[in-house]
Amino acid sequence: MKMRKAAVIAASLFMMVVLVKMNGNIASFISTVKSEDAIEALAPPAYSEEEKRELYEAIVAEAETKAIAPVNARIDRVWHAIPGYNGLSVDIEGTYKAALEAPRGGAIPYQYREIPPKITLAQLGAHPIYRGNPEKPMISLMINVAWGNEYIDPILETLRGKGVKATFFLDGSWLKGNVDVARRIQAEGHEMSNHAYSHPDMKKLSRADQTSQIVRTQTLLKDLLGVDNVWFAPPSGSYNAATVQAAREQGLGTVLWTIDTVDWMKPSPDYVIRKISSKLEPGALILMHPTAATRDAIGGMIDSALAKGYAIGTVSETLSEARVPVVVEGAGVF
Repeated sequence: MKMRKAAVIAASLFMMVVLVKMNGNIASFISTVKSEDAIEALAPPAYSEEEKRELYEAIVAEAETKAIAPVNARIDRVWHAIPGYNGLSVDIEGTYKAALEAPRGGAIPYQYREIPPKITLAQLGAHPIYRGNPEKPMISLMINVAWGNEYIDPILETLRGKGVKATFFLDGSWLKGNVDVARRIQAEGHEMSNHAYSHPDMKKLSRADQTSQIVRTQTLLKDLLGVDNVWFAPPSGSYNAATVQAAREQGLGTVLWTIDTVDWMKPSPDYVIRKISSKLEPGALILMHPTAATRDAIGGMIDSALAKGYAIGTVSETLSEARVPVVVEGAGVF
């Protein structure tokens, strides 16, 4: 009798030990089951086939109203060559997929594709360019460099602090003697372009000399900086038809400006900021140089442009057909 009682007690103790050891696993199992139940309860109910059909049809119907036609590049009597601007169309299949994966009851997360224009800037031929497309809310800072090294570093510091990239047009003779400075500019991520070789009055040169001015600097940009140059800014804005054609033969677009800071006349920084702010418009190319006026005004110019809702890009970005991303409530990002 005593033996049976002892055996029963021992068996009970063994079962208790087993249960204690298993308790953690059991609790974990119960927690997992509860968590999976909760997730299943929170998950949106699946669309029925009828609801899927209605959703798809709604997207198709709305797609036409949300489409934006592309804008062709064109020649303007005042502004000469004006780049095109991509249009938008709804990516119906992409939108449908995103809508099925999104929480039910919210706005349809429309997805878009950019539609290029039929006529591009390159198709217009040899014409000067003074601005980007007037429907593109982006501007550029053009900094022509042939002198003024003492102001370059503080200008770079401001651009860095504001997160802005500019386009620096370099005089070839300056570049040849200031390679380290040019590399500092390039290291900051700015676009490097061509400002002829010796800052000449281009329209007074022969066709051969114009080509030489462009090619010499183009070669230096490639050899010293590894840059495949795409833009040419004629010094002092002096050019003629031969200038533009010579640049085009080298694969370059001739770029001038929409707004001039006239910083070489030593205006006050406040005057420069007010002038630029009052004249800002979509696609504006703003001309400046590494001067004290630009050093002191460039931060204010940037702040003014951003406050007006403009993106700030390089000349290549502003003159491209790519759309500026804009967030539109209930309509996705495009």
